[in-house]
Amino acid sequence: MFGRSIGARSEAPIALFGSIPLIWAEGNELLLDAPPPWPRAVIESRGKPVPIDSLEVQNGRSPLAGINLLVLAQPRALGAQENVALDAWVRGGGKVLLLADPMYTGHSALALGDPRRPQAIAMISPILARWGLELEYDPDQPPGPRPASAMGTALSVNLAGRFVVKDPENCRLWDNGLVATCRIGKGRIFALADASVIDPDDPSSENVAALGGLLDAAFSVR
Repeated sequence: MFGRSIGARSEAPIALFGSIPLIWAEGNELLLDAPPPWPRAVIESRGKPVPIDSLEVQNGRSPLAGINLLVLAQPRALGAQENVALDAWVRGGGKVLLLADPMYTGHSALALGDPRRPQAIAMISPILARWGLELEYDPDQPPGPRPASAMGTALSVNLAGRFVVKDPENCRLWDNGLVATCRIGKGRIFALADASVIDPDDPSSENVAALGGLLDAAFSVR
């Protein structure tokens, strides 16, 4: 379903949208000398990162215009117009790597309630339902990292969720529901029900390799 890796460095823009800091240090977006989060280098090895803070079309122009690749990293709840714009972009040929965590365990130094803090719970049910998916969470699962596989990519998850397919014509589940892949119009979705792999506080070699593998799987050529 998902073709070969994009492999070597590309100049293709990769839009980044979400609550987990991937380009600038948490809470230090304006401090140019702050070390960037480790995921930035992994993303830059595959394309040109383009951070965006809204998906809504404004003044007749989409922030995703001219961009075919998008990383949704534990996004905040989307507004109605953002849901419409995102769905239209995907159906027009956009490719999405979605990291949607029902109980994000990554570290944050920001206080609870700070709007810059990563979302504790992915609240994107409307767009998932539009694509034929539902995200479930088992509150009785034991906490702590555990090894897992996402379509052949080894990684660790922590309090992960599980996808349920509501539209089997467009979507398929992998690895006991940890991963869902969907064909939506001309575009496609690669969704992982956990986001601990991009915890900016955990630059382990396993996470670096796992993020690279997920980007390659989501943004493969075919």
